Amino acid sequence: MADEVKLYAVGGSPFVFRVELALNLKGINYKIVEEDLKNKSSDLLNYNPVRKEVPVLVHNGNPISESLVIVEYIDDVWKGFPILPQDPYEKSVVRFWAKFIESTCIPAIFKVFGSNGAEQVIAEACEQLQIIEDELRVKGKKFFGGDNINLIDIAASFIAYWLGMLEEGTEIKFVTKDKFPKITEWADNFIKVEVVKKLLPPRIIPPKAQLLAVFKQRFGNS
Repeated sequence: MADEVKLYAVGGSPFVFRVELALNLKGINYKIVEEDLKNKSSDLLNYNPVRKEVPVLVHNGNPISESLVIVEYIDDVWKGFPILPQDPYEKSVVRFWAKFIESTCIPAIFKVFGSNGAEQVIAEACEQLQIIEDELRVKGKKFFGGDNINLIDIAASFIAYWLGMLEEGTEIKFVTKDKFPKITEWADNFIKVEVVKKLLPPRIIPPKAQLLAVFKQRFGNS
């Protein structure tokens, strides 16, 4: 009997994208269940009662939530393209960097837009991004995973694509090629990967006022 795989999702989400990318790297057939976050389905609330958010992967009736947790689950369950290394130490290093990007870098970037580009907040975000820049320079590879993308690249996909749209839409530009040449090079390589190109949403730039309102509501002036 074939696996039943459903992904509860909304279009354009960088977090849903992570899961779709992992599924496609593994060649897994899945069904997208589109959610309206203003009117969430009973299934979504049942499958993710704590967060009540997408993405949620339902595999043979079992729900898994949180995008990076789902990506690791996919790598554990299905063979094929390796998203994490097999060596326990190397795996722990990959998990560390993915966690750093998820819990430190991306929130620091969000706060830039929530503060309407406050100088100190930009400086703090750049400090975190410099750590990633230095790691890419030390690795000297095309991707965080070497010649192929891995969990770190998937975690950082927001930086590769969505960040540029936010910068353009808000007119707050702080990740430049001069300042972060390795991040820029990595992002260019990442979005050129065929499976990535296939899954990326259209480049739609919402009005500046709309974008800033969203971030101010979430982060205030912090």
